[in-house]
Amino acid sequence: MKTGFFKQYSKQLIAAAVILVICIVLAILKPAKDELMSHTSPEMQKMIEADESSSRKRVTVTYNDLFIINYASLSTSGAKVMSEKYVGFVGKVYPADEGVMKVTGQMVNYTYRMLGCGENLMHGAKLTILLTTLTVIFGVVLGTILALAKISKKKWLSGLASAYIFFFRGTPLLIQLFVVYFTVPGVCGFAWRDIFSASDAEAVYKGAFTAALIAFGLNSGAYCAEIVRSAIQSIDKGQFEAAKALGMNYFQTMTRIIIPQSVRRMIPNVSNEFIMVLKDASLVFAISLMDITTISKNIMTSEGSYLVFIPALVIYLVITAFFGFIFDKIEKKFSVYE
Repeated sequence: MKTGFFKQYSKQLIAAAVILVICIVLAILKPAKDELMSHTSPEMQKMIEADESSSRKRVTVTYNDLFIINYASLSTSGAKVMSEKYVGFVGKVYPADEGVMKVTGQMVNYTYRMLGCGENLMHGAKLTILLTTLTVIFGVVLGTILALAKISKKKWLSGLASAYIFFFRGTPLLIQLFVVYFTVPGVCGFAWRDIFSASDAEAVYKGAFTAALIAFGLNSGAYCAEIVRSAIQSIDKGQFEAAKALGMNYFQTMTRIIIPQSVRRMIPNVSNEFIMVLKDASLVFAISLMDITTISKNIMTSEGSYLVFIPALVIYLVITAFFGFIFDKIEKKFSVYE
């Protein structure tokens, strides 16, 4: 089986190995931070040395490391304002105050910040991926419950599930997010940040993330319910009858026979739901969560550079391509036609 796997994906594995080796070589050749700092002007170095023995800092240093390339930006405050920028790549240090290297340095800085490097899970791409993954897991579980309720012979249960699905599919996700984040706390008299410790510096962001997860999960559950329902109803009715003939009750029939077969049919649609939630996650900018979109917008506002949206697009594309590849392999492995 292992031999078959390597034979089937030999080209992809070789390409991945080559890319990994190239990245490792580039990372080894990348200049160290000290080397970048050593290229600063003598005047800047004197100010840095003076800062080390003074409580008042006049030099602001920004250092970004993206594994194969790094970037250092130094700026001074006070009577004499200075600014120096450097990019380190393939064993060399390049001034990045103008031209192509300036744009390269900006791209490294923007990408570093949007990926949330050096920060907790409540920042950048990590927040986007975490929110999407938890949302779809929550959505699939809730969707399965709703789907079973909707196809139930109990009319009140079926009607309740249908009303839920109609409501969440018929109203905008952004409005649902506003209701969960603003309206519910306003009516119930609490704040989302109060869920966490008052001494937690990230309480506001964690509270906003919790609200976003609830709103996204409830919305995803409605869509996943239709995915699960259609998959269950696509199973031949003869299997229900065969299970009944074997003495199985409804719960045993669903958990042992119907749902395991339905899972294969759900995978393509769940994959699409995951990609849709991944892109919809950009809506959390409305409640100031620091995802890729919010960070890129903040960078654009503070630095006035519209170039920031280029790495934002690339990051979204890479994340989408990665998870699309994963789901494609899962779909092929569990294909109903195999």
